[in-house]
Amino acid sequence: MYAVLDIETTGGKYNEEGITEIAIHKFDGETVVDQFISLINPEREIQPYVANLTGITDIMVRTAPKFHEIAKRVVEITENSILVAHNAQFDYRILRTEFRRLGYDFERNTLCTIDLAKTLMPEAESYNLGKLAKSLGLPISNRHRANGDAIATLHLFKILLNKDSDKSVMGEVMRDGLNGILGQRHVDMLRDIPSDTGVYYFHNKLGQIIYVDASKNMLKRINTHFTGDSELSLTLRKETRKVRIERTGSYLIARLKAMEEEDRIAPVYPNVRLDGKQDLKKARNNLQDWKERTAAVIVRGREEGEKGVILIKNGQYKGYGFVGLNHQINNIHILESVITP
Repeated sequence: MYAVLDIETTGGKYNEEGITEIAIHKFDGETVVDQFISLINPEREIQPYVANLTGITDIMVRTAPKFHEIAKRVVEITENSILVAHNAQFDYRILRTEFRRLGYDFERNTLCTIDLAKTLMPEAESYNLGKLAKSLGLPISNRHRANGDAIATLHLFKILLNKDSDKSVMGEVMRDGLNGILGQRHVDMLRDIPSDTGVYYFHNKLGQIIYVDASKNMLKRINTHFTGDSELSLTLRKETRKVRIERTGSYLIARLKAMEEEDRIAPVYPNVRLDGKQDLKKARNNLQDWKERTAAVIVRGREEGEKGVILIKNGQYKGYGFVGLNHQINNIHILESVITP
């Protein structure tokens, strides 16, 4: 049994979104045997860009049921079923988050029609739901509304089921209900991580740094490590006991800092993105290709009124730092004293 679903949310910070609409079609492989469709009051503001995309406004959901009022129905219609969605990781994460707020542990196996389509339709030009449906001649209406997208996903899933005649591909791409699930320890570690740009460090129970990387959105990236199914993600999820972060404002500074830290600390699990074979080393070397010139590359700072500075002196990359006053940038001697070499 399958529960083909789609969810619309408020948008906003990662893991702080609320559900605004949900559509679930219970499918036995041939026929839809039950369905549930409803707007939901997310009890938080819908982001303007999301309202423009979906057409769902704060006024529309004001009198809609709150999630706790429909939670039992969601549990019942998805019970003993595999959740099927286009980008299932997103929908499953949102559902898990909403149920966690209620103190309930919601677990279901999931199938992603993107993963299925990539395996069974490798020749497709795009795996976007709208474009894929159009290329297959499938009807699709009310795009970016829960029921419209759920019905399109259902039609797509029927085709994919037929293509996977022995269900071997389905078995390969199905995710276990516990796969990608955050335990309470991981939730606690993520609680104070900002959605900012910077460098993050994973520590094990002995306090050792086991992994270092840079990200434009540290909260989202760290969450991905904890919920992924790669060998590295499984290892980090098991061994990490503390996450430490340093905000940099600029992604360029974050990458340069992460590379220096990788060289200096030599974490237990090396980051292949930061080794000499990757473009990060090339990026640093490019900063040195300035033909003996001296310059300060000005980038975003960590907060309002602050600037990040990358110093190149006589054609050589010297380091980075953060300043609040223009005269600090214009005076080479002051700048050299405030940068991290």
